[in-house]
Amino acid sequence: MHLVREARATPATALATCTTDLVVCGSMEMSPDNSSQVQSIAERLPVGTKVYVNHLPRHAPADSLPALIALRQAGLEPVPHVAARRVLSRPEVHSFLERATAEAGVTKVMLIGGDDPQPRGPYADAAALLRDGVLAQCGVREIGIAGYPEGHPRIAPAALEQALHDKLALAAAQGLGAHMVTQFCFAPARAVEYCASLAHALPGLPVYVGIAGPTSPGALLRFAQRCGVSASLRALKDQGIGAVRLVTHTDPGEQLAAIARYCLPHPSCNVVGVHLFSFGDAVRTADWMRSVVASRA
Repeated sequence: MHLVREARATPATALATCTTDLVVCGSMEMSPDNSSQVQSIAERLPVGTKVYVNHLPRHAPADSLPALIALRQAGLEPVPHVAARRVLSRPEVHSFLERATAEAGVTKVMLIGGDDPQPRGPYADAAALLRDGVLAQCGVREIGIAGYPEGHPRIAPAALEQALHDKLALAAAQGLGAHMVTQFCFAPARAVEYCASLAHALPGLPVYVGIAGPTSPGALLRFAQRCGVSASLRALKDQGIGAVRLVTHTDPGEQLAAIARYCLPHPSCNVVGVHLFSFGDAVRTADWMRSVVASRA
């Protein structure tokens, strides 16, 4: 699946269309604590938009069920995160997945390792949970895999690349589809380079490029440090761009335009949309997404 490029349009029109398509075909995330906001989110997003529900350190997988069910009822597609290292037992994740597929119509799961220092249960990483076979057994048909344009703060690049190929092989062996959602970063050029390398190495893997949604400078800096994107943050500071200017420099529109400028001359690239990190403010993120779509109406 690839974005439609308007090859015959003027450059400005083609770029505007591509940016809109990246959002319309994209996704966003929300916290399981914000299920009361689902209707407001749904009023701002195209029907069927994928909304990922985080698996936070303080939550069990089942805590996301109310949000997942509300999203499906509101006409959006719920995609739960499952953090392997936070799962206490196989029965816990089996019960959650059975309920999520049956009650919320879940078909896709974002499978991540989780940042807990030690596994809380039997799964040391995302591959271990995938290898178990419980996802396919419970009716999941596709997994999301995390991508890291800046690398991972605790995993060596070679190990990270091997883990990606291992998860793709495990998914294929179980008849599961796969897509990638990349971590956000502050340097669009890094994301573009990463997407170009994926298009060369894994041309059949759909990629959603992570973008930091609109938020406050303080929140953005906290999440950046927590999510391991300090490399591009240091690069910005080396350029003399401090925290006060950070949000302007990394406005979602600027990031979005950079991805669109990459996609336009590369019709075979595997970027299919952007993924907005909401940092706890899902309604504000959905508002921004709506404003992009409305600008082309």
